Amino acid sequence: MRICITSQESDLDSQVDPRFGRCRYFIIVDTDTLEFEAVENPNLNAAGGAGIQSGQFVAQKDVKAVLTGNVGPNAFQTLQAAGVEVITDVSGSIKEAVEKYKKGEFKSVQGPSVGSKSGMP
Repeated sequence: MRICITSQESDLDSQVDPRFGRCRYFIIVDTDTLEFEAVENPNLNAAGGAGIQSGQFVAQKDVKAVLTGNVGPNAFQTLQAAGVEVITDVSGSIKEAVEKYKKGEFKSVQGPSVGSKSGMP
């Protein structure tokens, strides 16, 4: 199964980025094989709409879930509409987050964890 984790760098030892829409990288991981793809977030410096654009970008990657520190209302709605499970309050390394996900230690959220524009620089 493919999941997406927001990341500060481009490898599995990187730390989870606490922001969704303006994270530095999206790490797309196959939870069965640990094969991964690191993709620079094209919306990192977007003037506006980073949450929606990042949500659409991730949904096109055919992932089942997104693991991140926080997600705003626009990104949450976009991901939910695409049928992507959203898990927040994730920290530590990407590798640790994948292992915790595989063990069922996370619960999906039913709404945003921060307000609109919280990830703005």
